[in-house]
Amino acid sequence: MKAYLGVLAVALIASLPALAQRPGEHAAQRPPAHGPSEYHGTPHAPEEHRNFADHQGHPNAPHVDKGNHWVGHDTGRDDPHYHLDHPWEHGHFTGGFGPEHHWRIAGGGPGRFWFGGFYFSVAPYDVAFCDGWNWDGDDIIIYDDPDHIGWYLAYNVRLGTYIHVDYLGA
Repeated sequence: MKAYLGVLAVALIASLPALAQRPGEHAAQRPPAHGPSEYHGTPHAPEEHRNFADHQGHPNAPHVDKGNHWVGHDTGRDDPHYHLDHPWEHGHFTGGFGPEHHWRIAGGGPGRFWFGGFYFSVAPYDVAFCDGWNWDGDDIIIYDDPDHIGWYLAYNVRLGTYIHVDYLGA
């Protein structure tokens, strides 16, 4: 009986974060193991006011479902929102990609933010998608963007959302 109560107590404690979640708040899944694959389907037409809330309770921002489906990364290589005249103008980010490299944002805002001595800016089209980010402490993971030359994807671990970012150098 004691073993049963112990298992029940552990299960209850483990479920507290889910119970504390507010209705409609998107729970961040485990970080994606890798960035999105190159998009080979029919590109989603670029829109100025696209709705990314693909299911009830999901955010209206590009996000990752179940740790592997990059919702919103489907506009293909020719999306004018992510065109850069001079890709990698400040070099390539070399700090490390993927879930084994968590970075804590140390300051700034969408126009210029930093962590670990590296500086980035948010794509103008994506600024509205990061209004809930904590620019003084959110953990992010950087992924390479296989479709939009010169851009990286910054995945917010707390929110489960991502944005396109341009590397400004170290």
